[in-house]
Amino acid sequence: MTTGIIESAPATNAAVDWNVERIRADFPVLHQTVNGKPLIYLDNSASSQVPQVVIDRGSVYIEQEHRNIHRGVHYLSQKATTPYEGAREKVKRFINARESRECIFVRGATEGINLVMYGYGRKFIGEDDEIVISAMEHHANIVPWQMLCEEKGARLRVVPMNDAGELLLDAYDGLLNVRTKLVSLIHVSNALGTINPVKEMIAQAHKYGVPVLIDGAQAAPHMPVDVQDLDADFYVFSGHKMYAPTGSGVVYGKAELLEKMNPFQGGGAMIKTVTFEKTPYAVLPNKLEAGTPATASQIGLGAAIDYLNGIGREKAAAYEAELLRYATERVSAIEGVRIIGTAKNKASVLSFIIDDIHPDDIGTILDQEGIAVRAGHHCAQPVMQRFNVPATARASFSFYNTKEEIDVLARTIEKVIEIFG
Repeated sequence: MTTGIIESAPATNAAVDWNVERIRADFPVLHQTVNGKPLIYLDNSASSQVPQVVIDRGSVYIEQEHRNIHRGVHYLSQKATTPYEGAREKVKRFINARESRECIFVRGATEGINLVMYGYGRKFIGEDDEIVISAMEHHANIVPWQMLCEEKGARLRVVPMNDAGELLLDAYDGLLNVRTKLVSLIHVSNALGTINPVKEMIAQAHKYGVPVLIDGAQAAPHMPVDVQDLDADFYVFSGHKMYAPTGSGVVYGKAELLEKMNPFQGGGAMIKTVTFEKTPYAVLPNKLEAGTPATASQIGLGAAIDYLNGIGREKAAAYEAELLRYATERVSAIEGVRIIGTAKNKASVLSFIIDDIHPDDIGTILDQEGIAVRAGHHCAQPVMQRFNVPATARASFSFYNTKEEIDVLARTIEKVIEIFG
C-alpha cells in the first residue's frame, strides 16, 4: 500500500522535470526581502503562501461579484452563488467524494473537527463510551474530544508512538473494542512529518463498526487524497495550508452520517421553514452551513485547487520528497543537531533541536537571515512531552522551495551554534 509522499513517483526524475523558478514566479510574497536578505519561507505547515491566480480570483469576487449567496434572484446573487458552489464541486473531485453535498464548507480543520464533535459526537457518544486518538495529534484533535468526554462521561484512549514518531499499530488494535464509538486520527503530523497508515487504521476500526475522522490538514497540500479509497467516514482539511486564503476549509463526511448529525449552528440557510413550534432543517450541505459563509475564501479554495491540478500534484509531491531528503541529510550532518521525528514515511516537515539552545533563539537568529521557520510546540504539546523537549524548530517545505534555500538554512544553523558556542 502506498502510504505517503516518500513512496510516490521517483523523486529524482520529478525533480529534474520541476521548474521551480517558474513556480516561484507565481507567488509574489516570495520576492521580498527580510532584514535585507531574500525571504526564505520555510513555515508552510503553519500556512502556505498564495499564488497570484488565487489572489486575482479573490479580487474579481470583491470587485464584481460580492453578494450573499443563496439569498436572491438578482444578477449579483446568482453570480456569487455559481463560483461558490463551483468550488464545492472542485473539492468533491479533489478528494474523490461521491457527491458534492458531502463536502461541507468550514473556516478550517479546527472548526471542522468541532463540527463533527458537536453534530455527531454529542448525539451518538455517551457515558462509558470510548474515543481513540493518537499521541501525535494537533490540539484541535484533542481538546474537542476532551470536552465531549467531560460532558458525556466518556473516555479518551491514546495510541502511543515509538521514538521515531511512528504509531504503534499493535497497541492501536488493542484499544479498539465494543465501547469504542469514534476514532479520530491525524493523517500527517504537523510536528513530526510522520505519514500515518490511515487506510489500514480505518479498515481496522471498521471491523468494530467504528467511524473514523481523519485530520488531513497537513496531508491535503502534499499528497493526493481519495476519501473513497481510504473509506474515511469524515475527512477535514484547511484551505490556508494549501495555497488558499484563510477562512476556507472542508469537512467531508459520508452522506448517511452527515444526515444523522445535529446541526452545528442554527440560523440562515440551514432551515427549511421556521415556526415557533418547530423548525425542520434543510438538506445537505445547507443543514451544516449556518449563516453567511466566507464566500471569497471558499471561491479562493476552488482557485487554489485549480492551481494545484494545473502544476501536476504528483510531480510536486515528488519534488517535495526530494527537498525533505536533502534537508534531512544536510541538517542531520551538523554536529549538535538532533532531528525530532525520523519515521520511515514522512511529508515535508523537518523538526529539530540544537543542544543547549532554545528553539526560540534558533528562530530569532534564522529570522535575522531572512529565514522563516516555526519555533514552539506547534500546537502539539503532548508530542513535545513524548520526546522530552519543550519545543522544536520546524522547517516545513513546499514545492516552491529550493535546495539553495536549504543550503542557506544549514549554514545559518551552523552560525547559530557558533554564536552560542
